[in-house]
Amino acid sequence: MAAKKMKKPKMPASELFRRVENIVEKGTGIKKRVKKIEGLPRSAGAQRQRVERGDGSEARDGRAGASEAAMKRLKPWHKAAGIGLVAAFVFYLTTKPIMAHFNYTHRLALALLDGRLGLEDHPSWLNELIPLESGYYTGAYCFGAIVSVMPFLFLSHHLLMALIAGTCAFFFFLLAGVEETNSTARRTMLALFPVFGTWTWVDLGFAGAWQITEGFAMLGQTGALYFTLVRPTPVVAGAFFALAFGNRAELLLVLPIYLLLTKQHRLHFLIVPAVLALFTAEYNFSRFHSPFDFGYLHIPGEMSEPWCQHGLFAIYPIRYNAYHMLFEGWNQTTAFPFMQPSPWGCSIFLASPFLFLLFRDGGSYKVAAWTAIGLLTAVLWCHCNQGGWQFSYRYAMTLLPWMFLVLAGNGRLSVTEIALFAVSVAINGVATWLFLWTDHIHV
Repeated sequence: MAAKKMKKPKMPASELFRRVENIVEKGTGIKKRVKKIEGLPRSAGAQRQRVERGDGSEARDGRAGASEAAMKRLKPWHKAAGIGLVAAFVFYLTTKPIMAHFNYTHRLALALLDGRLGLEDHPSWLNELIPLESGYYTGAYCFGAIVSVMPFLFLSHHLLMALIAGTCAFFFFLLAGVEETNSTARRTMLALFPVFGTWTWVDLGFAGAWQITEGFAMLGQTGALYFTLVRPTPVVAGAFFALAFGNRAELLLVLPIYLLLTKQHRLHFLIVPAVLALFTAEYNFSRFHSPFDFGYLHIPGEMSEPWCQHGLFAIYPIRYNAYHMLFEGWNQTTAFPFMQPSPWGCSIFLASPFLFLLFRDGGSYKVAAWTAIGLLTAVLWCHCNQGGWQFSYRYAMTLLPWMFLVLAGNGRLSVTEIALFAVSVAINGVATWLFLWTDHIHV
């Protein structure tokens, strides 16, 4: 019996379509793209349409999101710039540069740019000029103090002081961000405090060479702290520190504190300060044949003054300087405002009651800040001169960035802070009027 021929079973239509779909998928990848589109949530209908169109809308949305994030990051800088501009404008309007003619550093900068170590002439009012063997006259100023004013020789002293004040307020606002709990209102108050709530308003407003160095030193330390603690950039932080110690050599004492606060790349922090130190040593050697001689001992008649009989630095002036800085009060008068400060100094707490808040908690960096304050205060108290003609204690301007660091960590804005800030601004406003706009203060 012949075997019957087996018929091949027909393929179901569904199987046929499945095989065709596989072949098309392998050749074109259409299914993958369809699944990607179908996989989008229903709520993202607009986004699904953009993907289908392929018109680049998704990329544009990504760029828009990145721009929005960048704006949020720049927002504190915008606020800081606004506060800095307002501070500079107010400072310019409320001060008068009555000591601008004591322009030692400006004259020495012009001489250095002309290739000379000093001045060819000796104006009678610049009584601290030092005669050199070469016949020139120089001053007891660090190389950094002379270089600092070179970019601003085209500005008046008055405008330069306003610029320093505004830039300090700018960086103080940013530095207040070291504590995340600080609101914008509190950061604004803290930023304005060192400029208008302390002796800085008067002393920087004098606009003499001594006050310029103090202003640059305060600005340099503030910038160094910001680029160390808030936005770590060791090279930039080191450059700001060089600006600080280039104007006030005693600030080298706090260099170890900056290095401890710098978490990484400490050698990068030292690049600019090391270069400035080498140039300073060469500058000193060219003038006085010693890299460590800044010229203070060569100022005519300086060491013959009664307060310098024990040398430029000694333990004997400590009591005298501590009294001027912490305890000296104001003098009574018969005319308004019936009290006025001594032109030789008064207590920093009387000049700025806001500083009483230093003795609260202090925040994350209080140990480093108080260590710096202690080191610098010890040196200032050992100096034979309390600061000369001044309001309160002008040397303490170099302490303000560290005091600020303590104050920034004291918690949220309170009524007590606002009241003390208002009183401090009022006191220094009156002092600014008395020193810069009247003849009430005299020897």
